[in-house]
Amino acid sequence: MTMKTAFLFPGQGSQEVGMGKELAESQPAARRVFEEADRVLGMRLASLCFEGPEEELRLTVNTQPAILTTSIAALGVLEARGAQADFVAGHSLGEYSALVAAGSLRFDDALRAVRKRGLYMQEAVPPGEGAMAALIGINIDMVHALCAEASELGVCAPANINSPSQTVIAGHRPAVERAVELAKARGAKRAVMLAVSAPFHCELMKPVADKLETVFKETVFSDLKVPLVTNVDAELTVSCVEARDSLLRQVASPVRWSASITRLLDEGVTRFVEVGPGKVLSGLVRQISRQCQILNVADLQSLDATATALGL
Repeated sequence: MTMKTAFLFPGQGSQEVGMGKELAESQPAARRVFEEADRVLGMRLASLCFEGPEEELRLTVNTQPAILTTSIAALGVLEARGAQADFVAGHSLGEYSALVAAGSLRFDDALRAVRKRGLYMQEAVPPGEGAMAALIGINIDMVHALCAEASELGVCAPANINSPSQTVIAGHRPAVERAVELAKARGAKRAVMLAVSAPFHCELMKPVADKLETVFKETVFSDLKVPLVTNVDAELTVSCVEARDSLLRQVASPVRWSASITRLLDEGVTRFVEVGPGKVLSGLVRQISRQCQILNVADLQSLDATATALGL
């Protein structure tokens, strides 16, 4: 029986200086992607990815196009080896990469959109007012209860439901800090504030969705050639209308990553390939299921290992 394969695309937090450098230096398919990104954005994105500085790479307005570009470069070399996906999914920002992979968005259009998305997110909440935190070792029902209790100090809600035991919350800083204190008191294995520039995937991001809607009016979305599992609903779609709607709704809604992976498992996926920098998603998949093969493509070594595992 043929194994069903899903390509997974990382989001913000997977960036690191040096990402994509090895692939771009040795693989023409990757090099072309970085050259196109530099041309479309009118900036030296490639050198920012390859050499930093890290502080600049960490700015949301730069991080988002940088991760998208590195992911599509990795996808290019993987596809050049003959790899194909049966399904795609992306974590937050990664949903744009997934739509490029599925043939719904052109790479240059996706680049322009995520550059603006990053800018709008950076501007949405004044620095220091918002925050995010990771709660590990407590289930989602407990997280909802903690957030409800902390909400008397401001917005506080689940932002990334990453696995049965890991949820990231977002909102106003005092409320998020209170939820962290409560989580520690209620037996969480870990509860830590995250070094992020904005409180993503909560209602404070609603103005971003409104601005993105204007951007999307000038962006062409095509029906998908490969089914996507959306962040907001954890449902499959090949409709360009549904995919576009999902991108707008995910800005101020939680990323239902655990449910998305479970949906793919229900569809018979037994192999996941993380395409792009880092191995964050690989780790989350392991928390959800131990019964599947998990591969990644971020550099030459992982490319060769994955190509061998895929029989290419």
